[in-house]
Amino acid sequence: MPTAEQAKPLAGIRRCPWCGDDPLYVKYHDEEWGVPSRDDRHLFEMLCLEGQQAGLSWITVLKKRENYRKAFFRFDVKKVAKMTDEDLQALLGNAGLIRHIGKLTAIRSNAIATLAVQKEFGSLAAYLWGFVGNTPLTGKLKSYKEAQASTALSDLMAKDMKKRGFRFLGSTTLYAHMQATGMVNDHETGCFRYREVK
Repeated sequence: MPTAEQAKPLAGIRRCPWCGDDPLYVKYHDEEWGVPSRDDRHLFEMLCLEGQQAGLSWITVLKKRENYRKAFFRFDVKKVAKMTDEDLQALLGNAGLIRHIGKLTAIRSNAIATLAVQKEFGSLAAYLWGFVGNTPLTGKLKSYKEAQASTALSDLMAKDMKKRGFRFLGSTTLYAHMQATGMVNDHETGCFRYREVK
């Protein structure tokens, strides 16, 4: 993990300002956010974590990410789908998680829904990327403050996923997921990562 000193912008290098100077946040911005992902485990993890964020800041969830990985079998969808109500209730005692039974239960619901999607489409990636025609959308944001909270596409995705049993994944959450997993490149055009992920 980079130190706070290493996380500071270098001369001539500019990044999206939303990550501030928190080393964990900067690392996430520089190495993961906006990179097109077609890995089912990663996509499932990000769906679950984005759902945990509801009402909270992303950095709060990011700091608890390793705890979620340990509690949910590193987001092995088959293992998560088999978790019992008792397993989930026990997690309410885990201070490393956001202790909200609805959000924790949603992770299991999303695992069950993901298994059904994988059976129908071959993979979670094929299903999700189908919404953007299998090609990342490119934003042209001069400032991250110009970014939309949701779009007609994320509305459509939310509606379809709700029918399939996914929970805690509304349109705004799913647009954040699209940004995080590179389905849309919403790095600022002046950010050094904009061209790299493009």
